[in-house]
Amino acid sequence: MNKAPYQDDWPDIDTKLYNRSVKLFNAVKNILSVRLDLHTDPQVVLEGDIFLFNHFSRFETFIPQFLIYEKTGAYSCSIASGEFFKEDNVLSRYLKRVGVFPHSHERLFPLLAGQILRGRKVIIFPEGGMVKDRRVIDKHGHYSIFSRITGNRRKHHTGPAVLSQGVETFKAAVRHAHSKNDIALLRQWKDVLHIDSIDQLIAVANKPTLMVPANITFYPIRSSENLLFKSVELFSDGLSLRQSEELLIEGNIMLENTDMDIRMGTPVNPCSVWNWRSHYLVGKVALEINTIDDVFTLNSRPQNWRQRLLGADFINNAQILRDRYMEGMYANVTVNLSHLAATLIMYYVGQGQSHIEKGKFYRILYIAIKSLQSSTVIHLHRSLLNPDDYSDLFKATNKRFEHFISAAKEAGLINEDENNYQFLPKLCVESDFDSIRLENPIVVYNNEAAPLHTVRDTLIDAIAECSVADKAELSGLSAQTKLMPVGCKNKLAAWHFEDECRTLAWEKQAYSKPVFVDINGHEIAVADPTPFFVQPKVANGIGVLLVHGLLASPAELRAYGDYLVQQGYMVIGVRLKGHGTSPYALRDQTWEDWYGCVQRGFDILKAHCSRIFAVGFSTGGALALKLAAEQPPEILGVTAISVPLRFVNPAYMLVPLLHGTNTLVGWVSAYEGVKPFIENEPEHPNINYHNIPVRALYELRRLIAHIDELLPKISLPILILYGDQDPIVSPKSAPIIMERLGSAYKQIQAIKSQRHGILMENIDGTWRVIDKFFNELKLS
Repeated sequence: MNKAPYQDDWPDIDTKLYNRSVKLFNAVKNILSVRLDLHTDPQVVLEGDIFLFNHFSRFETFIPQFLIYEKTGAYSCSIASGEFFKEDNVLSRYLKRVGVFPHSHERLFPLLAGQILRGRKVIIFPEGGMVKDRRVIDKHGHYSIFSRITGNRRKHHTGPAVLSQGVETFKAAVRHAHSKNDIALLRQWKDVLHIDSIDQLIAVANKPTLMVPANITFYPIRSSENLLFKSVELFSDGLSLRQSEELLIEGNIMLENTDMDIRMGTPVNPCSVWNWRSHYLVGKVALEINTIDDVFTLNSRPQNWRQRLLGADFINNAQILRDRYMEGMYANVTVNLSHLAATLIMYYVGQGQSHIEKGKFYRILYIAIKSLQSSTVIHLHRSLLNPDDYSDLFKATNKRFEHFISAAKEAGLINEDENNYQFLPKLCVESDFDSIRLENPIVVYNNEAAPLHTVRDTLIDAIAECSVADKAELSGLSAQTKLMPVGCKNKLAAWHFEDECRTLAWEKQAYSKPVFVDINGHEIAVADPTPFFVQPKVANGIGVLLVHGLLASPAELRAYGDYLVQQGYMVIGVRLKGHGTSPYALRDQTWEDWYGCVQRGFDILKAHCSRIFAVGFSTGGALALKLAAEQPPEILGVTAISVPLRFVNPAYMLVPLLHGTNTLVGWVSAYEGVKPFIENEPEHPNINYHNIPVRALYELRRLIAHIDELLPKISLPILILYGDQDPIVSPKSAPIIMERLGSAYKQIQAIKSQRHGILMENIDGTWRVIDKFFNELKLS
């Protein structure tokens, strides 16, 4: 390549302009709909010198240097096409002043090496141009990319490896000069490099030059029209295919709530691939280095046999280093649901399969996600770690997956009927490089995940695991439970229980931010809110589902659960969403969300037991009655304790009005509402919230109204317990429930108590009363 004529030197970074640019970028970033997440050890960013990124959009070109500045305060240089510097204009002058170098500068490597030695970072995109198809690996596992210039595939650039080896060689020269106490030469280099002191130069020379492979993953990739596309189209005479594609795809990246996950991998030390000969030659050649330019002419203008041999070694080493840092770069893809779905589709297409049954597709994806969560070699998008985003896959419904399918149908890649997704021929048609993101996003997602062999292998294993469920389904029974081997059912149950624990962890994280401290700061509950699942040493074959009350957590029923386990029962204590974390979390839930937790707990338990009792306290009692109304054949009976059909405090009856006022105020202003929380003096402050969300009371009233309609439809055996002087739930509630119940087998008993928590505290022998109910039903 012919180098363009530039001045030998290049302007240093204008730090004031750079800082202003960072502020401007932050302002723009807050306006755009891109969520930027940098996943890395801050020490890696601090110690890294050359940062290598994949390249999918123009937008990402401006991101790394600003993120590095935010993390470390260090300035970064980057490389741009020489076309931007052909003319002396505003853009070219700006790029020069913020550390951008033309790729065609004859002294590019010496200039960048000088920047590294004075503490700057260097940003490089070793793929070169944008890799729109994400196709970076062939069938043999070799890395290569499409070159727009030649129209063929080529190897990735070795420039970063050449640069890093050159810097290391110059550092060896500095160390040698220091060992010989050649102050004149050290002072000369210090002045040329604009380093403050010789001591600082020596310190830099003793630090390894580290290349940091990094990956930027966008999710999701959309191709719908956007404001940017429409604006440009309005003022242009016509857009080329390439321009249209880039405006549609990259405009949506910036404007349509896209996640941008940036992961930095393990740093690569260029010396790590040097053999004994390279080390020996570097030691000898270091004696002959007078300027930093000398380092980068070893191959093109060697002065002797030592330099010629070392230049040849560096070429070979650069290829090894390139493969190492490219592997590290692609290993840091942030895997999302679209990657999994696309990989599964292309695997089936490769096997000659023309369709997949819908339910099977969902189940395979769920099984693969759960398997990948334990992998230590890949990184999952947050939506594959938060059960709220993926757990419903096993029930053949998921918003993210449905968005993926919708985009695939619009692109003409998939059709669907009532039971199957059909794979269309277009999936296998070779697309133009500049249209593939529009024409075949499934192939793009598949290509991006292809270097991660674990993803494909895990999906293939998931297909095998799912085949057991398929056989059960062919027998006309539930693929999730009936006829499935116990081991398979138990594995699924274990995954579902793990999801419940994961949900708690995500909820804690989401609602522990400073914005929630006004309420969280008054909370003093310290009891462990984790759901529990306990198996007895000697099992009696019966399970018990425990459901806690409003404002509490599974800790409320843990002691009672231990008591049941000692009698041989298998016990699960579910956690209702929004409980045990923050009142703000509870404010954001509906009673349907709470009931979903009960259903999942029941599904987990019935994978182990064919006979189950349900016990619910307070709000949990109402949810247990809701479960009874569905008449599950596994349920032997339900104990509903202190169900809040009526309250002692009549003010709670005004909750719907107060909630409606809060909603109205929240709609017309920026305020939360007139009274979003009510202070509470709980009986068990180590377990219960001190603040009650008005929204939660409103949801409770909705639940009670729903249960009131269901009571006549319940036919399962029911035990109703209540405190005769309950200070919270009116004792009148229990007789009303008893009267309206449709069950032929129903009992009611008052517990002598002036407290609400009769189950937790085992007041007046509450546990023994329930034992009697259980024993009667076990024998009947």
